[in-house]
Amino acid sequence: NIPVIIQKVEVASGNLENQARTARYSAYQQHLKSHDILVLAHHQQDQAETVLLRLLSGAGVNGLSAMQALENRENFQLWRPFLSLSREQIELWSMQLNLPFVQDQTNFDTQYDRAWCRQEVWPLLQQRYPKMQQALSRTSILMQDANSILQEVLLQDTQYCGDTHQIDLEKLQQLSLPRQRQLLSAWMKGEADYRPPFEMVARLQQEVINAKADAQSALHWHGYYYVRYQKQLYRIAKGLYLASKNCSHVTGTICLDLNQSISLISGKFKIVSAEIGLSADLLRQNLTIHSRQGGEKIHLYGRVGHWPLKKAIQEAQILPWLRHTIQILAIDNVMLGVFTPKGFWLAQSKYCENDGWLPHLSSEIDNLRVEHNS
Repeated sequence: NIPVIIQKVEVASGNLENQARTARYSAYQQHLKSHDILVLAHHQQDQAETVLLRLLSGAGVNGLSAMQALENRENFQLWRPFLSLSREQIELWSMQLNLPFVQDQTNFDTQYDRAWCRQEVWPLLQQRYPKMQQALSRTSILMQDANSILQEVLLQDTQYCGDTHQIDLEKLQQLSLPRQRQLLSAWMKGEADYRPPFEMVARLQQEVINAKADAQSALHWHGYYYVRYQKQLYRIAKGLYLASKNCSHVTGTICLDLNQSISLISGKFKIVSAEIGLSADLLRQNLTIHSRQGGEKIHLYGRVGHWPLKKAIQEAQILPWLRHTIQILAIDNVMLGVFTPKGFWLAQSKYCENDGWLPHLSSEIDNLRVEHNS
């Protein structure tokens, strides 16, 4: 009396085996509740085949760990209770209990790697190495142990070198080369299901990290750009990075009032009272807001003389790919201040007064805001 749901899925183009796996898990999740346990019937030969196929594809310790008997996913657990049992044992029990089972027809279609391995390679290898299945399965357990140790080291290295947004290259280079590769691979993976290919990590090292100091190199992978700036390596959302390369001059008007929240490309701001700020007469008035054109100067409140705005931006160490978000607030061609990703800069003008108001930065730009396309 176990309820059964049979659901057909559509498989996207590309690697059919990978796409089918993705479609299956997507279908599972449609029926799973939070903290449910998804039970799968993978057996020992499935595990051994996975190890062999991943070895042939050049996988490392993480890949050769293959499938785990108990695995925590984002909002459910995955349990494979038959992983240490042979297919023959399961088939024998099924016949003894008079339980019919279905053979997946793709298991016999040798255009697929796993089916080819199962039909063409497996019998030949097993004839020479009768205990190959158990040996490969044991290898996966040993690799899982090794991977656990690596993850402990990786966590220490990640905490030492940076965070999800950036890595300190001077600290990174204090690590051995293998630890550098492991850290970069895991860092690039982020929240994705799989790590980047070995070649992609090598490209990051060669084209970005080890590029000439004055090079403006960037590497794109899986919805992010990887950029070096002032001895730091940054991971930037594709949309944010491309916006900085395709910016144009924009002018508009804005009307502000106390306690109002506004969303600008430089962040979210709230209009608050300030001991020294802009005149209350400017509230509920049409003010001009426009992007930089180049050559502007600003007299920052509390500072002596006018500065090139470009120099002020450099001094504030605003990252190059965020500079296109900077906007100038003005009235009648008088600069009132500048909206930046690091806050609002008040400009000295006749509109400054005690007990005034200022835009307060309440939420910064997220470097990792990403569109899921590659």
